[in-house]
Amino acid sequence: MRNKLKLTRADFRESDDGYKHYVGSFDVNVGFDGDIEIEGGLGWVRFAKNVRCLGSLGIEAGSGIKAGEGIKAGSGIKAGSGIEAGWGIEAGEGIKAGKGIKAGEGIKAGEGIKAGSGIEAGWGIKAGEGIKAGSGIEAGWGIEAGWGIEAGWGIEAGEGIKAGSGIKAGSGIKAGSGIEAGSGIEAGEGIKAGWGIKAGWGIEAGFSIRCMRALHVGFRIFAGISISTREIEPKDREIVCAELTSGEVCFGHLIEAGWEAVAAGKPAE
Repeated sequence: MRNKLKLTRADFRESDDGYKHYVGSFDVNVGFDGDIEIEGGLGWVRFAKNVRCLGSLGIEAGSGIKAGEGIKAGSGIKAGSGIEAGWGIEAGEGIKAGKGIKAGEGIKAGEGIKAGSGIEAGWGIKAGEGIKAGSGIEAGWGIEAGWGIEAGWGIEAGEGIKAGSGIKAGSGIKAGSGIEAGSGIEAGEGIKAGWGIKAGWGIEAGFSIRCMRALHVGFRIFAGISISTREIEPKDREIVCAELTSGEVCFGHLIEAGWEAVAAGKPAE
């Protein structure tokens, strides 16, 4: 049986900044050999530097966690409210928050990542299984999931987006480099990639689909099928790429700009 460190209201001090600051006797910056559990109903609790444990880190309902530096657990991290770290967040198993997850650097989980609202990382986001957010997903670098990626709002990455199965966004999908999905890609608005787009199944976009390189799709492609109240213009139905190497355009206007245009940076404009 693993050791357990239970942090209660007595381990935190009220502050004018709205957080309850950790003042407990155990140095969680060094790390605990077991599980850390934080009492529920405390609101946001804050740690000056790191929170580390070899087991799981659990925050009961009504409590969120913020660390000035990193948060790291050998197994899972779970919070009734939000999770926020000045540096990175890492878990050997899954990461789950009732509200948002935010890290100044990267977010990494051996299993899945799930947030009631948004997920944001200054660096990359990587999950052994799926990534799911009630609102948006945003990463300064790449986003990678062993399973699917799903966001209630948009998905945006400074580099590539890659999923073992499908990618789904309530609004747009944007990547600085490539977008790749083992199955389908679906966006309520547009899809744009700095490099190519590859989908094992089909692609469905509310507005246009644009990429700088090849567009490779296993089955059918639909662009400009948004049911939004704004008027759909001809450019919203465009499927722009250097070359369509695979897939059938069922709805939308295909524009193959050619590989000569890649150097000029024109296909995705």
